[in-house]
Amino acid sequence: MITIDYQKMEKIVQEFTKKRVLVLGDLMLDKYIWGNVSRISPEAPVPVVAVRRDTSCLGGAGNVSYNLESLGAFPLLVGVVGKDNEGLWIKNYASYKEGIFIDETRPTTVKMRIIAHQQQVVRVDWEKNIPITSQMEKKIFNLLQRAKYDGILISDYNKGILTKSMVKKVLSFAHQSKIPVFVDSKVENFLLFSSVNLITPNHFEAERIVNYPCQTDSQVSKAGQDILSRISATYIILKRGEQGMSVFEKGKKPLHIPTIAKEVYDVTGAGDTVIATATLALLSGATIQEAAALSNAAAGIVVGKIGTAGVTSSELLASLKKRK
Repeated sequence: MITIDYQKMEKIVQEFTKKRVLVLGDLMLDKYIWGNVSRISPEAPVPVVAVRRDTSCLGGAGNVSYNLESLGAFPLLVGVVGKDNEGLWIKNYASYKEGIFIDETRPTTVKMRIIAHQQQVVRVDWEKNIPITSQMEKKIFNLLQRAKYDGILISDYNKGILTKSMVKKVLSFAHQSKIPVFVDSKVENFLLFSSVNLITPNHFEAERIVNYPCQTDSQVSKAGQDILSRISATYIILKRGEQGMSVFEKGKKPLHIPTIAKEVYDVTGAGDTVIATATLALLSGATIQEAAALSNAAAGIVVGKIGTAGVTSSELLASLKKRK
């Protein structure tokens, strides 16, 4: 168990405002339709949702960027959208517009969730998962080379921007430039991310990587070590949902951290909160144990909110203060 030094944590969180993080990944628009259910449809055994309002927000890598900004940092969001109203919305909403590239050959990825009585009823996706062109890769890589930032955060939703050649170029550039890299990757591309400073699979993804269950502490401990043997990563934070998270560092015993969430309404985007918080903490001088404690606390806050959400530095510090 980690002993919380609140004064040190406060200093780390205060450093967040000085950090510039380039977020490279799959952009999407998260749409929400909010309503109530009072009856079942006579046409099929499905609920009828009476719509009360609808909202939109950045999703995917955009939600990672939102979390960084919510915590006080300056994110440089870099990704690809379609030439459509949803892509225009993302470009207008993003604080760093130079990094939003338009591709006329693909639609903007959209995830629409229908929420009734604090529960998700259904999700509808619009997407075209094809690799970006070499010309688009070149545009993005040129931006990465000329922009100024403290670290690169890769948010991989396997929608096509993080091609094998793109990842290879980015990691090579980062290593040559001594820029730390932090990754939240889908299973399909996981082994491409070597070497990196931090990677954050969840336990379902870990099970697919190692091909055995990752539920108990002993199973997770074995999985974490197996994953460390397959890729070069300084640290792994293995996200375990309601069981919290486990931290791995080569040559050291794993650290299991229980969740601190009191009520879980929605896990949407919780992984984005974890990687954003851990990235800022490590860039701000935290140990991996302190970074994990901060990201665990942040995730505990965000799962208590409905829909894609972020956490502020004041919320994070207030949560830690309760545990002093």
